[in-house]
Parts: sequence; C-alpha cells; structure tokens
Amino acid sequence: MSRTVLIDGSVSYSSNAQIIHSKILKDLVIEFLKDLEERNESLLTFFTLFLKNEDAVEIEERYDLDQIVKMLFALSAEKIDEIDASPFYSFPKLSDKKEQIVKFVERIYNLWRNKHRFMIQKNKFVSNGIQKIYKEMMLVKNNTDFKSLITNFYRQILINVSDDRLKVLRQLPSGAQVAFSIDTPNFKDKVLNGDENLYKVPFVWGVVFEPPVIFYTKSNKRKGLFKVIDSPILNKINIENPHDWFAFPIHVGKKYILVYVYKEFLAMAAGLTNLFELAGFGIVQRKKPDGIYFYGMEDSYFEKPEYKNGVIYKEDDGTYVGLLGRDDSVDYFGYMKKMILTIHNLKVIDEGNLPIHGALAEIVLKNGKKANIMLMGDSGAGKSETLDALNRLSKEVSEVNILIDDMGSLEIDANGNIVAFGTETGAFVRLDDLQPGYAYSAIDRSIFMNPNETNARVIVPYSNYKEIIKPTKIDYFFYANNYSKVEKDDYIIFYDDWKKAYEIFSKGARMAKGTTAEVGLTYSYFANPFGAIQRKEKHEKIAQKFLEQMIKTGVKVGEVKTQLGINGFEDSGPGYAARALLYLIDNQ
Repeated sequence: MSRTVLIDGSVSYSSNAQIIHSKILKDLVIEFLKDLEERNESLLTFFTLFLKNEDAVEIEERYDLDQIVKMLFALSAEKIDEIDASPFYSFPKLSDKKEQIVKFVERIYNLWRNKHRFMIQKNKFVSNGIQKIYKEMMLVKNNTDFKSLITNFYRQILINVSDDRLKVLRQLPSGAQVAFSIDTPNFKDKVLNGDENLYKVPFVWGVVFEPPVIFYTKSNKRKGLFKVIDSPILNKINIENPHDWFAFPIHVGKKYILVYVYKEFLAMAAGLTNLFELAGFGIVQRKKPDGIYFYGMEDSYFEKPEYKNGVIYKEDDGTYVGLLGRDDSVDYFGYMKKMILTIHNLKVIDEGNLPIHGALAEIVLKNGKKANIMLMGDSGAGKSETLDALNRLSKEVSEVNILIDDMGSLEIDANGNIVAFGTETGAFVRLDDLQPGYAYSAIDRSIFMNPNETNARVIVPYSNYKEIIKPTKIDYFFYANNYSKVEKDDYIIFYDDWKKAYEIFSKGARMAKGTTAEVGLTYSYFANPFGAIQRKEKHEKIAQKFLEQMIKTGVKVGEVKTQLGINGFEDSGPGYAARALLYLIDNQ
C-alpha cells in the first residue's frame, strides 16, 4: 500500500459501512498481513482461521479478506460473545481469540495513523474571503466527521472485544493531517506552453491543517548541486495521468512559480504551503510562470542518473523548468525548498540583481535605536541562531523582526540605495537550532519532519507576503563566519574595500554542521549553491557591483563570527555574536 493516503473530502462521513466498504481498509489489511508474513510473527496464527488457499502467491488469494473485514464490522456493532452465539455470521468462533483480535485492531489502527493522510475536496475556487472561509469550514467539518468515525469505529471494537472497560480515552489524530481544496482553472491563454495535461492537473487553492502535523520522510538530507541546462524541456513533458498530480501555484518573493507534485510526495507539498504564499487563480489563469517545478518525475525524463537529484532547464522564453526524480533518496523537504529558491535566484540573476542566501532582521532596542542587519551564509553558518540569541536579550532588545529567513534578493533603487526583498513567509529550520521549547509553542502552526532523527526539521510560518516583498533598506551586510575562533573580542570585522569584502564573501567558507551531506570546512561560491554557482560568471559582476555600491552608500560591510562550527561554542558562540551586534547597534 502507498504511504500516502488520499481521502475523498466531498462526502459526509457518518456510517461504519463507509469504512468497511472502502478500498483503503482492504489495502491496510493486505499490507498488515504481508508484514506479518515477512516477520513471521506469532499473531499470524490467528489469520490461519481465514485461509482460503494456502498455496496462493498473492495475499488477496491466500486469505479471505472479505471475512476479515466483515469480522471487524460485526465487532463494531455487537459484543464478541453475541457474535459467536449468532447464526448470522459464518466466520470462526472468536471468544477465545480476544487478545489476538485486540492486538490486530491496535496494530492496524497504528498502521493507519502512520500513513501520510490527505483529504481532497473538489471545490470551485472563490476569491471572496467570507466565501472561502465557508468552503474551508465545510472541509473542516467533513474531516472532523471522518476523524470521529475512524476513532469511534476503533474504540467500539475494543469495547466489544475486551472484558476490561477503557479507563482512559485518547483522542488520537486519525483523520486527515492536511486537507486540500482543488479546482481546475479556466486558463485565458496557453500560459504554460506545454502539454494539454498540464492544464488538467487539479490546482490547490485552499489548505486546512489538523495539528499536530508530523511527517516521517525516507530521507533527511539533501545532496549535491542542481545542474542547469540552457535548453528547453517542457515540450517533452507529458503527465500521462493528471489526477496522480497536484499543482501548487506559489509566490516566491516577486516571482510566480508553479509546482507540480506527484501524489506520493504530498507531505512535501503540505510543507510548501506553510513556507510560501499560495497564488490565487487570477494570477494562475493569466500569468506565465517564472518557473515550473515537477517533483516526482519518472526515470525516463533524466538523461543521467544524478539528474534525478534535481536538474533545471531553461526554456527559450526564459522560463526555468526544474525536474526531480521519484526515488526515496529525494523524499526530503530540502529538495522542495531549494529547487524553488534556485529557480527564483536564476531569474533574479537574469534581471541583473543579487540573490542572497541569508537572513535579514530589523533589530529594535528598548532605547529606540534600531538597524536592519543582513547575515549571509550557507546552511549551518549561524544566521538563525544569532538572530534567535538576539531575541533572547530581552532586557535590551525590544524586537527582532525577521524579514528574510533563508533567501532573498538585493536591488538598487532609484536613489542608489540597496534594498532587500524576501522569498518565504515561513522558515524551514532544524529543531536543534531553535531555542528550547519554541517549536512546541508553535505546534498548532508547525509541520514537523522526522522529529526523532538527526537534522529533525520544522516548517513554521513567521511573516506575511506583504511584509516580505516590501523593499527594505539594509544598514549592515555581514558574512556569517562559523569557523573562525574569536581572538581579542574581534567578533565583528568591517571592510572599507569592496574587493577585500568580495574575497571573503565569494569564498563562502563554512564548517559543515550536518544539515547536508557535507562534513568539515567547505567552500561554496558566495555561500549560495542555489543559482549563484551555476551562473558564476554573470553573478560575479553583479556581486562586485553591489558590494561597491554598498560601501559607497554607507552600508557597513563585514564579518560576524558566530563560532557555530567550533566545538564547545555551538551554544555560546551565537550568543557572543548577538551581544557584539547589540553593542554595535547601541553605539552606532
């Protein structure tokens, strides 16, 4: 059975018969029996009661699945002793099998809860806020009814089987974790410039989360760079079954990117909606995307095996098209986020502007002094940790307003000032990098990815779209240095020569911290493997121009030493850096 389960959100759930007659339940039983046989567990002896052809190869032929399902249905309605005494049931006597039945019901319930569960409701798109809320509340109601039905079905069986009363009732999440409202836009023109089936894929326009949302993916690290090929691919892409895919139109900064997601990777798509602003159908129907991303393509679309980890093509009209494979190795949200940001950055470079892999925050002190500080650096450089440490200096710091969490872009405005724009309305961060308890204080809004593993992640919203696309003038532009130990309080170093600054920034040195497959001291051009390295020659000229303009217009350019990659300073290093920034702002 697939790890991802799609639940019909267009019906009202009120009867156990809807569970019994569903293909989902039968598939769960098949998967459960296969697992029992592979493990050769003792519980398997119970199911010998339901053997119909011991020599059959397929589970469906070997066991009488209909009888197993009918047994569950009967147990949800009557006591086990009453069933054994009734002449209306044909399956074996069950009263002496109570412990095995309870174990079976508990196990299959847990198997269900370990699935990635999504409710899909076909619903006509509306832009009116009140109408949209009404439609989404109907989706909430259907999911609530579904959850109650599943929970009561499971609980009633246990009551009818067990001699002991249930003393503690746990309202465990058992409905859909995320629900999507879908529709097919009426496109005004052929804005996608591709196969007709691209227009037939259902587009997501509304999302409902049922917290806590926790997904367990098959990978938790991203590998390598995305190859960029300057030739078209879109005319070769044919989505054979559009209903196996879902389209997510999103705003990435000032760019519009359309993301097609294969159904098995809907957990990645759910994270997408917690990180970026969904675009309305007014945009979708009329605007050509700046980029299109296909997450979960078949092997036949990749010229080389390594391209399955991400490859980007450039169409003749300037649109970038990203492709990712369908392997377990790419089942990690980093492949969703970073491909999208790479496409964004390539467009920014084409326009002559500077993409920045970094964070930007407005720091406001209690004495009224404030500054907009941008920290540039690759994953694990200490950007978020330093800003978080600043936020904890509550005696002196009034506000730390995060304007850019991971990726943004710089432009030169009409007055010659350097201004920044963000890309995301949320953050995809390591649980270990957040202050203790923070992720759980936002558990009702967060999506957790593999919380039991190294590099556990959480996707949490922190801003709104209007804020991140508002041009923000920057006061300080720092390289986040996590590898140099501080000597004689040199937490901050300034450069008044843009060439010296470019040497530091372009080197992109970083002590790898386990967020990717890299280890030790690594180098990444301009700390930005997401577009900058792929367009290095063009990017170099843009970066030099912007650094020169910064120093010319009074932006302070330098390094801040976070020491995050140095043993023994993982916690205290960003704290010291935060103190140095506080002193800088207070004495500017």
